Amino acid sequence: MNTRRIRLKQMIGLLGLLGPGVGAFAVSTSAAAAQTELSVLYAFPDLFRPVMEDLAKRFMAANPDIRIVYRAPASEYEQVLQTVLREAVAGTQPDVVVQGLNGIRALSDQHVAIPLEPLIAADKSFASQGFDDALLHAGTVKRRSYALPFAVSLPVLYYNADLVKRAGGDPAHLPTTWDGVIALARKIGRLDPNTGGMFYAWDETGNWMWQALVFSRGGTMLSADERKVAFDGSAGRWAINQLARFVKEGGMPYLTHIAARQQFAAGGLGIFATSTAQLATIQKLAAGRFPVVVGPYPDLQPHVSTLPAGGNGLMITAKDAAKQQAAWRFLTFATSADEAADVATRTGYFPPNDKAAVLLKDFYTAHPNYAVAVGQRSYAAGWYAFPGPNGLKVIDVIKDKLESVASGKRAEEPDQVLTEMAAEVTALLAQ
Repeated sequence: MNTRRIRLKQMIGLLGLLGPGVGAFAVSTSAAAAQTELSVLYAFPDLFRPVMEDLAKRFMAANPDIRIVYRAPASEYEQVLQTVLREAVAGTQPDVVVQGLNGIRALSDQHVAIPLEPLIAADKSFASQGFDDALLHAGTVKRRSYALPFAVSLPVLYYNADLVKRAGGDPAHLPTTWDGVIALARKIGRLDPNTGGMFYAWDETGNWMWQALVFSRGGTMLSADERKVAFDGSAGRWAINQLARFVKEGGMPYLTHIAARQQFAAGGLGIFATSTAQLATIQKLAAGRFPVVVGPYPDLQPHVSTLPAGGNGLMITAKDAAKQQAAWRFLTFATSADEAADVATRTGYFPPNDKAAVLLKDFYTAHPNYAVAVGQRSYAAGWYAFPGPNGLKVIDVIKDKLESVASGKRAEEPDQVLTEMAAEVTALLAQ
């Protein structure tokens, strides 16, 4: 014991002789070694990069023992899912994943993400976090919680107010039915040969906007037991024919939703149906060219219609117990009222946090475009995730079939396209 004390005194004396800089280096190295590093993967950097970077800075300032390291962001949620499932085989997956709400099921079914109930139960402050119960349920699979919803979206329609006026419409009284939207789009398309009437984001995340059409008529993707296709019923027939009408009557150009966003922002498209998450980006791109007005998703019927709640949730995929505890601190910080409100004002998503909604009351009054999706909140339902190992393949099939109509190639035979879609999805479900 005496020998150890002598050596310790000698080391302290040596540091003193070498000067204060060496002592500071030794302390900082020790502090760095005590840090828990969390790797985080998210998607859509064009929407989220500034938000996520600022979030990490605030979190690390409040939690200096945890370091957030972002992976290179994925382009879409499907890429996040594929990356995490692939890396999980070798145990190299990120510690925290910002996953689309429809991808939660795959990560839970494959036992990649951990259930959050033990962490929720141990966190006495969680009950006062302010989560909306219905939206919190969006992160559950088989009655177990696997994700805390982070940013929630619903589909809305963006209008170029100048083109609406030129076509004889009133930006203050936008259409509430698809018939009205298509009629207005047709008039806008006639203004100029280089101007498209409307675009419906049929390709966004593969099938989200398809689900919106089907759900808005009271339909579902599969039967209650998930053994049979259900989107080929009357609601699905109506939906696929609406998509065909957008092409034939509404003047919808053959584009991706990213290209359509650019065309809309440039003033070459009258109406753009997509996620409210795009709001801040679209307004920024269109600034100085024309005023953007947001309208509700058409033909919503109380007690019949629902809309798939898009957006994402935070999931813990770390296997190390210490990292799981650190990750939980990050999850609860990121979904707190202040942080949820920040995400909402900088993107267009709306928060799953009731306390954040209170903080945003004046903001929504001053920025009515942001309030449109919030007004549709009562229609929010789960973003359906197809079961089984072929879930991603099902999405690809649906997207390919929708493209055949959206491109105009098969816009004259939407019912046949739907029949083929149902048959191919049925075959994948049976495997």
